[in-house]
Amino acid sequence: MAYLQEKTQDFEIVYYLKDGISVETLEALFQMMGVSAREMIRTQEAYYKAELKTKTLTEEEYLAAISNHPKLLKRPLVVVGDRAVWADPPEKLDAIL
Repeated sequence: MAYLQEKTQDFEIVYYLKDGISVETLEALFQMMGVSAREMIRTQEAYYKAELKTKTLTEEEYLAAISNHPKLLKRPLVVVGDRAVWADPPEKLDAIL
């Protein structure tokens, strides 16, 4: 957050862990990023380890899993216009700012 604030003050925080995130929003984000849902799964999460680790899922099933369990989504994600990035490390923001 500090790195983003150094670069710009023009941003909005979306609290998807609290408010949820739709499959449609995830699809749009991943399309902007050029990644699959599988690539954006946090494999260290307990739900992943207990329920998904040993399964082979389709893209739609991964999208549904992330939507139903938002903690699975890698973060932070930053969207600028029609581009998005997983900002870990924060310097990845430079590609879209």
